[in-house]
Amino acid sequence: MFTGLVTEVGTVVGVEPVQGGSQLLVEGGSLAREVAVGDSVCVAGACLTAVAVDGSRFRVDVVEETLRRTTLGGLSAGSRVNLELPLRAADRLGGHVVLGHVDGVAEVRDLTDAGEVSFELDGELVRYVVEKGSIALDGVSLTVAAIEGPLVTIALIPETRRATTLGSLQLGDRVNVEVDILAKHLEKLVVQS
Repeated sequence: MFTGLVTEVGTVVGVEPVQGGSQLLVEGGSLAREVAVGDSVCVAGACLTAVAVDGSRFRVDVVEETLRRTTLGGLSAGSRVNLELPLRAADRLGGHVVLGHVDGVAEVRDLTDAGEVSFELDGELVRYVVEKGSIALDGVSLTVAAIEGPLVTIALIPETRRATTLGSLQLGDRVNVEVDILAKHLEKLVVQS
């Protein structure tokens, strides 16, 4: 479990096709020094498992299912990615509950100088989004500012623009989306009752 508070922006050093998917080699800076083989790491919003660690670099497997449901299949050497280690039981939950289980991909439709980003969300997912509720984009915990049909708008504060990859978003970019897990569970409980 993660909080959506990015602790490092890493750089993909290499992408290697392997049977059943691919492996990413990521330069993770100081975050990588805390990673051990078998640990979970949130990479661009997707929970992945470290399979090798060497100093400030770590390697993760990305299975075909993850490649289909996320933007990770489009990464190449030089791609920047948001990184976060799992929440420890004694840590503060400063963001919201983020599992790293990406629900879908959305495309950026509008950007403002003030930091507002609007993206089009699949109709199946938009029902889990509420104004002033939580959503994670590329692993970053954010608050929903507005919803108009499938268009969801969030407002990025300057610190988030500086400390994550979201500050360099362009029109047409695709981002990994994780909706609030509580909304999905609540729907299942209500529908099955």
